[in-house]
Amino acid sequence: MSEDIYDIIIIGGGPAGLTAAIYAARHNNKTLILEGNKIGGKSLQAHWVENYPGFPDGISGPDLMALMEKQAAKFGAEFSTETVVGIADFGELKMLTTRKGVRQAKAVIVATGMSRRSLSVKGENEFKGRGVSYCGVCDGPFFREKTVAIIGGGHEAVHDIEVLGESASKVYAIPGKKGFSEEYPEIEHLQKDPKVEFIYDADITEIGGSDFVEYVKLDNGQEVKLDGVFIVLEHISTSTILGDAGVVTDAGGCILVDRDQKTNVDGLFAAGDCCCKGLQIVTATGMGAQAALNAMKYVKQLGRK
Repeated sequence: MSEDIYDIIIIGGGPAGLTAAIYAARHNNKTLILEGNKIGGKSLQAHWVENYPGFPDGISGPDLMALMEKQAAKFGAEFSTETVVGIADFGELKMLTTRKGVRQAKAVIVATGMSRRSLSVKGENEFKGRGVSYCGVCDGPFFREKTVAIIGGGHEAVHDIEVLGESASKVYAIPGKKGFSEEYPEIEHLQKDPKVEFIYDADITEIGGSDFVEYVKLDNGQEVKLDGVFIVLEHISTSTILGDAGVVTDAGGCILVDRDQKTNVDGLFAAGDCCCKGLQIVTATGMGAQAALNAMKYVKQLGRK
């Protein structure tokens, strides 16, 4: 493996990471993106994106990510399929340990995204993008005047019940046998909404249909006819690689950053869903741009010392 020292290494090749690479490479910073899976991240699962600026007719998630990747490569960003397993802070140099060896950089941008816990029930994978969604804000408009279910008992699930209640004709709220994680004040209001029906003490056992979702089955024997299922369970932190570097996260593993996308460690920045803000492609790209601009400023300051 090359012993090159990069100006900026970006961990993650989703919207935030690709945008950061575009900005960094365009300003002649030696830039490397490390992505353990496929470039594009979670956005590759987006069947159709209607709310990203500049595409009035919409664009598929994979096509949008391919354009971003092409743009980053055009400006000279390098790409490598490597999974980062640790980051060490040596002051003016950051050391990244991957499953292939060691990488070195003056500044690092963490853009690892966020993974949702799945239901792991029959039909979930089969109907992804065909009625199964993980984001009410993202895909709610596709289900205008349709019947949907929100699966989950956290605050994000409650928020999505509110969001879907504005456009869907019927919303089933199914928090599972554990119920809601807290006594959210919004629930009292939602219980008075005639479009919202709460189903307690039941878990999903199957999602079914033909070309698109048509029903869900519950372990109480009930079968619910509907058009869409929004799975809004707690997220899985992807920030475990940051422990050795001393990067501060909240109790849920969300990376804490300031307005400049700086972490508490000099030269380490974070952007996108791993910061647990926005959770939209457009907000991730904005954070990626901000992180890159401040990472470039940091690298320049090192050069003046």
